[in-house]
Amino acid sequence: MELSKNCARHLLKIKAVKLNPTQPFTWASGLKSPIYCDNRKTLSYPDVRTFIRDGLAEIITKHYPDTEVIAGVATGAIAQGVLVAERLGLPFVYVRSEEKKHGLTNIVEGVVYPKQKVTIVEDLVSTGQSSLKVAQVLKEMGCVLQGMAAIFTYNLPIANQRFEEVGLPLHTLTDYAVLVQEAALEGYIQTNETQTLDQWSKDPAAWAEQFK
Repeated sequence: MELSKNCARHLLKIKAVKLNPTQPFTWASGLKSPIYCDNRKTLSYPDVRTFIRDGLAEIITKHYPDTEVIAGVATGAIAQGVLVAERLGLPFVYVRSEEKKHGLTNIVEGVVYPKQKVTIVEDLVSTGQSSLKVAQVLKEMGCVLQGMAAIFTYNLPIANQRFEEVGLPLHTLTDYAVLVQEAALEGYIQTNETQTLDQWSKDPAAWAEQFK
């Protein structure tokens, strides 16, 4: 739990996470949210970058000890994945959201073989759809998936359901509940704003109705 709290504090301090319960952000999917997380910012802060690298490496060592290859999710987790792979002394590949339209038309960049044990590194998990698409690509290549390690998860019910359905373990450095708690304690949000943030996490679509 202390690791999770420290990670949340780091993300809040460098403004990688923005919270605004009254003027929600609109995600690329169209979903309205009181929170926006941009973990790419962590790469610009060496101490935070190292903390996250070591934290993800610790997750993989503990939960996926048989890992033979690290696979980063493009584009947000490519740099994080490289750092973790270097830390663990393992090969690295990354998986695109779709095949290239030119050249070799690869969807997986790098070298990975069927039956190799692969752990996926992701920067964040929202609905789980794009993250699990990467898992499916690797599975179809014959890789043996160990699980996924991510910096942050919104812990949305739909994502939890999707991961459970495909049987892919997910371990993260921190999550939405811890982030909101730390944000309130550190004064980033008012204590009375935590209620609306909790409501969103339980049913984002219903919460967003008030802004139509």
